[in-house]
Amino acid sequence: MRVVSISVNGLAQAVEKGFFDWLATQDADVVCVQDHRMRAYEVEDFGYIPKGYEAYFIDGEHNEDGGVGIYTRHFPKAIMYGFASEQADREGRFIQADFDKVSVASVLAPYALGQEEDIVGENEETALDHKDAFMESFGLHMQKTLRKRRQFIFCANLQSAHHVTDASSRYHKLDVSGFLPHERAWLDRLFDEMGCVDAFREINRQSNQYTWWPEWAEGWRQHSGIRTDYHLVTPGIRKTVADGWIDDTTRFSDHAPIIMDYDIEIGF
Repeated sequence: MRVVSISVNGLAQAVEKGFFDWLATQDADVVCVQDHRMRAYEVEDFGYIPKGYEAYFIDGEHNEDGGVGIYTRHFPKAIMYGFASEQADREGRFIQADFDKVSVASVLAPYALGQEEDIVGENEETALDHKDAFMESFGLHMQKTLRKRRQFIFCANLQSAHHVTDASSRYHKLDVSGFLPHERAWLDRLFDEMGCVDAFREINRQSNQYTWWPEWAEGWRQHSGIRTDYHLVTPGIRKTVADGWIDDTTRFSDHAPIIMDYDIEIGF
């Protein structure tokens, strides 16, 4: 089973820049999209569905909240919209497709880099507080999920990197969201205490494996990136991770797709 995760920074512009052309060469079973920035009904109404796939999308109250979606070549047994977090569900940050032998989810954390002290939302919280509240809720959801016998793959743009090898040296010196001590500590708990698995790091331990490059990066795909995009998997999937890579040659988003192959029959 091949699963792709990509944060598109607006689905319409990504398609215009060749997202679907690229996808046609990937032979992916499931494609998780984050940050589509449109109403869910527009995906079908405006034809933003690649040939051979079914589409399941959720949007937020405001397009700028991002929204997430799943393209799949296999009909799921069920779709779960949201994870019972009032804030996150209003903002369209989680969708899950249940297949016979595995569930696959698409997840998007709030963005706060460079806007840490900006006031957002109706509660007049800062952008960093808003992100932290989501991470707390999502962490509780992951804690419950990791106790289940069912296997899960969460394709998530968490807007945060974990280890120093997941971020360029520039981030080691900056006090910005995405690499703050408490954000990295949250990832420590996810992986070390809860037992979640970073699927990409199961097969690639190299440095400079980035998935996102900020606007202030000098030039395209320079060494000022950060790995904020993950395949978070339950421990039972660890031994099924067969291959995986980051395609940093793409040009339809400032995020690069992560493509992972699992030795799993998706089931029908």
